[in-house]
Amino acid sequence: MKQSTEYIFQKYRDKHAFVEALGPELCETVELLTASYRSGGKLLVCGNGGSSADADHIVGELMKAFRIRRPLDAKTGQRLKENGSSQLAEMLEGSLPAINLSAHTALVTAQSNDVGADYIYAQQVIGYGRPGDVLLGISTSGNSRNILYAAEAARAMGMKTVALTGRDGGKMKECFDLLLRAPADNTEDVQDIHSTLYHILCAALENEFWGE
Repeated sequence: MKQSTEYIFQKYRDKHAFVEALGPELCETVELLTASYRSGGKLLVCGNGGSSADADHIVGELMKAFRIRRPLDAKTGQRLKENGSSQLAEMLEGSLPAINLSAHTALVTAQSNDVGADYIYAQQVIGYGRPGDVLLGISTSGNSRNILYAAEAARAMGMKTVALTGRDGGKMKECFDLLLRAPADNTEDVQDIHSTLYHILCAALENEFWGE
């Protein structure tokens, strides 16, 4: 992990006491995701309700610039220029591939209607997941059945899993590789903490690939 990434962690520690307690888990998560991305992997994210909105937010921070510039890699930029697309070479950015599994309305509703809502994320993990990818499941209670099933599917696909949860961690603490548990019981308080945690992760990952 870059020394400058540690500076990012320290800035958040100064503002939020809970970041210190979750420091080891946050570092492990950054290292896991960095290794996945370096090997050509991607992140699959899922959640329900407000956690679905958080999944969308995470994807938005990873797929384009969040805090710093992300120039395209030299080879891609050169190919675009050779193909007469200099403007694209200038305007497009480097990206960390991430997919929000709750964002595909037709697929999610078809799966819910035809098979059952418990299986909407597990089915997508089977379709999108590959060994070396990472699943990030978000549940304030830690007991969302469709996310627990997604973790089982991810394990079968040779993926690693990270949970964002709250309360006592629920059932997710038993079936995810890494657990980031917000120290709160009230749903809105858990979600507020989740927002800080995933912004730390996104900032740290961006710094690992494009920071000085």
